[in-house]
Formats: sequence, structure tokens, C-alpha cells
Amino acid sequence: MGMTGGAAMPLVSLRGLNKSFGAQQVLFDVDLDVAPGEVVVVIGPSGSGKSTLCRCINRLETIDSGDILIGGEPLAQEGRALASMRAQIGMVFQQFNLFSHRTVLENVAMGPRKVLRHSRAEAEANARRLLARVGLAHKADAAPAELSGGQQQRVALARALAMSPKLMLFDEPTSALDPEMVSEVLAVMLELAKSGMTMIVVTHEMGFARQAADRIVFMDGGRIVEIAEPEPFFAGPRSERARDFLSSILPH
Repeated sequence: MGMTGGAAMPLVSLRGLNKSFGAQQVLFDVDLDVAPGEVVVVIGPSGSGKSTLCRCINRLETIDSGDILIGGEPLAQEGRALASMRAQIGMVFQQFNLFSHRTVLENVAMGPRKVLRHSRAEAEANARRLLARVGLAHKADAAPAELSGGQQQRVALARALAMSPKLMLFDEPTSALDPEMVSEVLAVMLELAKSGMTMIVVTHEMGFARQAADRIVFMDGGRIVEIAEPEPFFAGPRSERARDFLSSILPH
């Protein structure tokens, strides 16, 4: 770290974010700072605005008002500046969105070749290293359709990491998976969290939240209701809404 003086500048700053879909407002004055290397896990009931918040951070959704700063720079509106900023933000969704007609290796190597202009040899060597990191070195030449959902999601993770992002966004990355595949994806995400990657993770996996998060952000009704470290949050959230939420999902 070695920063003198105050805390490092946040990698992500959200200021007064408002977002509506038609007449329905889904985000209300959301403020959030995420420090470099921090893992922030966003939880809350369905429809609380978690996924929309995640998608606004790389402008997959536009915002109505407010500011998004990445590394202190305002997030570009469009064009080349937005593309170059987006290239620094990896995203893993519910759906894996792999290119079905390309091999696993090609899926992971494609972004660095096209966007970062890496040579084929360099991109493929890096792709193999990342596939090994997610436990799929042996599937490099497979087609996505030959893989389980959990394996496809780990390839999607390797593909995002291949761009050397500064920030990784995860939007319910395990919600489309069969239960027995969830843990293999969470294990890779936990390893990534421990490696120092800055991560914003929308999930309903409370075990992961407890293990991986530096801070928990609890959302309800389009607002951030509470932000806390995992231990105090799970031991006893301050807000009634968070208490209700936890009692509805955690075993009694």
C-alpha cells in the first residue's frame, strides 16, 4: 500500500445515483465508495436494486442523475473513452454469455487479442494460465456446450480476468447454477478476493458474503440501508429491515 497520509482514493465512487425504469424508480440517492483491493458484497431482497446498481457501474444501464467515478475519473458517457474504461472493469453475470462456436481457450484469449492487441501467442499463454487458475486447464480445447454450468461460469470468470481488470463486478454469478455447482464457482471467487482484486459482488450466498466480504452493503427498496463489516452485520444488523431479511433466509 505505502500511501502516506489519508486513505487511498476510492477505486469506485458512487454519488447520489438515481435510476428509474419508466415511472418506477429503482435506485434512490445511492452513495458508495469502494477502496482499491476491497471486496464489497451487496445483499438484499429481490427487487431491491442490487443488480441495477451493479449494471450502472459500467454503464450497461444509464443513470438518471448522480456521479460515477472510477479511480477519481468520471465514468465516460460513450464512445472510445467509455470503451477503454469498460475494458478495466470485468463483469460476470448470471448467464455465462460464452461464444458457443469458439473453444474455451479462444473465449478467454479473444478480448486481449481484439481489445488489448496482444499477440495470439501472448493471449493464449495468458488464457492457459488463467484456465489453470480456475481449475480448467484440461478443458482449453472444449466447446462451451461440453461443459457444465459451473465450468462455463469459471470460464466466464477467466475471460473477465484475461483483460487484467482493475475492478470485477459479479451480478448473482451463481443464481443460474445447479446447487452442486455453486461451491466450485464461489471457491474461485473467494481465492480471487483473497488475492487482492477489487470486487463488487451481488449475491444471495450468505456464506460467501461472510467469508469474502470486507464490507456488506444491505439494500432494500432501491436504497442502501446499512453498510457494515460481515461479523457485526451477521451477528446483529442495526436496521430492522436487515434483521427481517436475515431472519427470513438464515436457518433458525
